[in-house]
Amino acid sequence: MTGAGKSAAAGRLSPAALAFRAAHAVIAVAFLGAIAYVWWSALTRRRGPLLPIAVGSLVAEGAFVAANRGDCPLGPLQDRLGDPVPLFELVLSPAAAKRAVPALGLVTAAGLALLARRPPGAVG
Repeated sequence: MTGAGKSAAAGRLSPAALAFRAAHAVIAVAFLGAIAYVWWSALTRRRGPLLPIAVGSLVAEGAFVAANRGDCPLGPLQDRLGDPVPLFELVLSPAAAKRAVPALGLVTAAGLALLARRPPGAVG
């Protein structure tokens, strides 16, 4: 679907579907922030109070995505609400959106591995 088609589809969404789309976007941004925070913590060797929350959230999300065979666990609810456009397809092409979850999983796993290998301490 083209950008114009997506906009037209969004105009026909129910208020519940629009609210869900907005909440889903907030969740996605929070996970992207958690990934960035893990990488920042690993690269700087600094550990803030939010790191356990970020790591726990990412590990839990990874488990849910794995249990859902690589798809977002919120997809079925999105479908039931009548929203036919997957979240990443709002900003990426369908092909790129399909690769986004596995790519983000690899980036997350690499960040967590680096975090584990670089204990807190002096940068260097």
